[in-house]
Order: sequence, then C-alpha cells, then structure tokens
Amino acid sequence: MMKTSKINRLRPMLTVLTLLAVLLTGCSGNNPGGSDNNEPEQPEASASVETGEVDFPESLSYWVGLNANAAATMTNLGESKMYQELERITGTKVEWLHPSGDGAQIEEQFNLMLASKKLPDVIERNWFSVSRGPDDAINSGTILRLNELIDKHAPNLKRYLDENPEVKKMVMTDEGNIYSFPFIRGHEKLNVFFGPIIRKDWLDKAGLEVPTTIEEWEAALIKFKEMNNGEPPFMQTISDLKIGHAFIGAYGIPLEFYVEDGQVKYGSMQPQYKDYLTLMNRWYEMGLLDPEFAAMDTQLRDSKTTTGKILAFVGYTGSGIGKYMGLMENDPEFELVSAPYPTLNEGDIPLWGQKDFPYTGIGAAITTSAKNPEQIVKWLDYAYSPEGHNLFNFGIEGESYELVDGKPAYTDVILNNPDDLPVTQAMAQYQRAVYNGPFIQDPGYIEQYLVLPSQQEALVNWEKADNSMRLPMVTPTAEESRKIASIMTDLNVYHEEMMLRFIMGSKPLSEFEEYVETLKAMGIEEVIKIRQAALERFDQR
Repeated sequence: MMKTSKINRLRPMLTVLTLLAVLLTGCSGNNPGGSDNNEPEQPEASASVETGEVDFPESLSYWVGLNANAAATMTNLGESKMYQELERITGTKVEWLHPSGDGAQIEEQFNLMLASKKLPDVIERNWFSVSRGPDDAINSGTILRLNELIDKHAPNLKRYLDENPEVKKMVMTDEGNIYSFPFIRGHEKLNVFFGPIIRKDWLDKAGLEVPTTIEEWEAALIKFKEMNNGEPPFMQTISDLKIGHAFIGAYGIPLEFYVEDGQVKYGSMQPQYKDYLTLMNRWYEMGLLDPEFAAMDTQLRDSKTTTGKILAFVGYTGSGIGKYMGLMENDPEFELVSAPYPTLNEGDIPLWGQKDFPYTGIGAAITTSAKNPEQIVKWLDYAYSPEGHNLFNFGIEGESYELVDGKPAYTDVILNNPDDLPVTQAMAQYQRAVYNGPFIQDPGYIEQYLVLPSQQEALVNWEKADNSMRLPMVTPTAEESRKIASIMTDLNVYHEEMMLRFIMGSKPLSEFEEYVETLKAMGIEEVIKIRQAALERFDQR
C-alpha cells in the first residue's frame, strides 16, 4: 500500500460560495437557442471536498494521450501549471505515461500495453472505442467497476450524477457499470463547435448574402470561382464530413448511424446519400470543390486559406474562424463568418449539424493494477469539487485568471501571452478545458475563448440544427462490440474508398445500388440489428 498525504479543507467557504455564484450565473439564460431545462447542473458548494482530512495517494501512474496544444510546449502533463498546482494541493506525485504518434499508433500502443499485463494505475481515453467495450474491460480484469467506490469516496461526482440522471444514464453501461471518471460538457453551448464557414468580404464583393440553401451555396461558389481566376473555392474533407454532416445533412441524413421513428438506420446506404454524392460530384466536375480534398492536411489547408484560394470550408470556431482571423489580422479585408447548416428549401430547419452529447466516452478509468483505488478515486474526485472545477477550467487564481464581478476571467497570461503563445497553447499550460479530461467543462471557458463576434455568432447559427435523430451513446456488449469491429473495419475502408470514387467520378453513380448491395454483403444489416438492440437496452436504463 502506498503512503498517503493528508490535507484539511482546501479553500475558505467564501471562495466556495463565490464559485457557486459564478456557476449559477454561467447557466442562467445565456444559452442561445438551447433549453436551460435540459442542461446539466454544475457542482455546488455542498459538493466540495469533505470537511476534515482527505487521504490522497502519495503517487500514481497515469496513461493518457498528450493533446497537441499541450505537446507544443510540454513533454508531459507534469510540466503543466495546473498539475503542479494539483500536486501542491494533494501531495500526489504523478508518473505521466504518454503514448506517441497519431490515433492508430496510440491504439496499437494501448493494445500492446493490455497484452503485456503491465498496467498503470489510471488510463484515460475514449472507452467507447475500446474493442469489445467497457463492460468487457471490467469483466476481463483490466479496469475496475467504480459504482461502489464512487458512492463511498467520490461525493462530488456522485452528487453531480445523482442530480443529472440523463448524464448518469450516458456514463453507465447496459450492465449498470460506471467505468470512468467522465469528461462532461456542462452546458449546451459547449456541445456545438463546428460548421460551414465562408469569406464574408468575398460575399460582399459579389453582392451576395450568407447562403442558407444548397442552391445559394452553389451560386456563391460559382461566383467566387469566376472572381478568383478559376480557383476551386470550397473545401470539405472526409474527416470534416464525419464530424459535422455539413452538406449531407441537407438531404436529411448523416454519414453514420441514426434513428428514425425508433429504428436505427445507416445514412451511407440511403437513397439520399446518392443525392449528396451527386451534388459533390457535380461540384468536383465544375471545379468548385478543391481537387486535393481527399489528401488535404492542416498545412496545405492553412496555406490555401491564408492565400485566398479556399474561400469557403467547414471548420471549428477556434481552429477555423479564430485561427485564420488571427493569422490574417494584418489584412483588414479578410473576414470569415459562419453560415447556418444548409437546407434544400429556404426557411427549412436544418435536420443535421455537429452537436456532441454531454458525454462521449472520454474518461479516466482505474485499472486492476492500482494498489490504492480508494485514494485514487478521491484524487480524481477533486476535479468535480468547486475548487477542482476552477482549477481544471481556469487554472490558478492570480496567474491565469482573476475573479471579476464574481466570475473567473482569464488574464493576459492566457489571452495575450507574454511568450506569444497562441491562446490554445497558453490555456493548455493552465487548464484542460481547452480539450478534455476527467472533469466538468465550464461555459465560462468558451465564452472567453471565443472572443470574436463571428465566433459567438457561429454558435447561434450552428446550434439551430435539429439533430433529434442522433443515435444515443449506446454501449454494445462485449460480443456485439467484437462483431461490429469485425464487420465495420473492412466496411469503413470500402465505404470511404467508394465515396471518393463517386465524388471524383472514377465510379459512376449508376453503380450506387451495387455499392449498397456490397455493404449488405459485408454485414451492414447485422450491425444495424446490433445497434438497434443496444438502443432498446439504452432506453431501458
């Protein structure tokens, strides 16, 4: 058993009460287009660290991918100001284990770690994407079921989940297991961050309004091409399509699985998918869609956007609008604005757009190798207390934020970094709200991060999409997960290949039905049945 470090109550009650006022203010009536009745509540003062002594572990090992914004200035999270402050508060020293490489390489290292049976105390990742699912990870002896541990030793997270049953339903499996300390977006406005973006200065030159329909988009892109020496003006990669449904949504479907009248369906085999491919093929043939869309990386996109070749794309509020407006701040004409998710008919409400659930599978699980799970639970639970909430969202008071009119306000260390760090990299040194982690994300973060009016307007535009047919975050059983993986691994490769061939014209759309029959032969209907069963179990939770 590891030694422990004991501390008394960490903050005066005045600070707790002040934070309570901040959090209540952040959730009161300032959610554009959303319903406050459906928003998860923030931690309250009574959910603070328990009165008296709290036992935290003296040390632990923690495996997690290193976010790019953190990796830009740090080799591990132990170098971040927030985790140095957390160590000062709790006395817990963390051995950080960061896998290297991209998504596929990280998954390979994760699987090798599991096979070695040499596990760290904590693993943080998206547990929905684990082969065979989180229930199997518990049943196979990889991670612990946390329900009882949370009930006894995590008063902050327990209180939050008890007061937000819809979120609790998401973080549990069909077998009733809670398997991680979850990353939760604590406000509706935090769930929307991606959508169509267009050059407002070029619209003005063309005498056009921001497009809202597919027809208006095509007219604007044709005009842009004429005005820009024949340069293809529009960019949307396959990755963009998977995130946001930006133009496919106009046809009433997403790319992936969805629910219509209680039935699970697969968007990329519906007749409307052919309509979408027909549009993209037409734009490709007309020279409206950038011909390098299939191999577009960040560097090439940055170059084309900042040199005025790409004039419309789909992207993020931060790394899209904010990034390029910052890079082009010396060009007084350069102006990006958001456009609503397009529809086929003027005045229609978009059926699809990017919108995440409050919980998407990311969380910190405790492995069976941990010798002191009760103490680790207490350490993880600190992030859900009012004090921890401020630390994980805003950093250190007096350094990265000050209380202004009772609200945490980022200082120039974040917003005007003396080392000329971008805001995202400065934030990553002091908090995790800029990406994710085992805590509840605060809306005060996004309200300050999105400083441009065009960014704030984007949230209003993009969250108008209906999204009521989204498939909930269901959790297939271990056997179902194995079957899904065995089918979808090859099917996804085939689907992406055919999408590119249809759009680029190397495969005629007259062969669309053959493509659908191939999906069926590969097992898509079996996956639909599995997801249907998982949905019905989810509804019974």
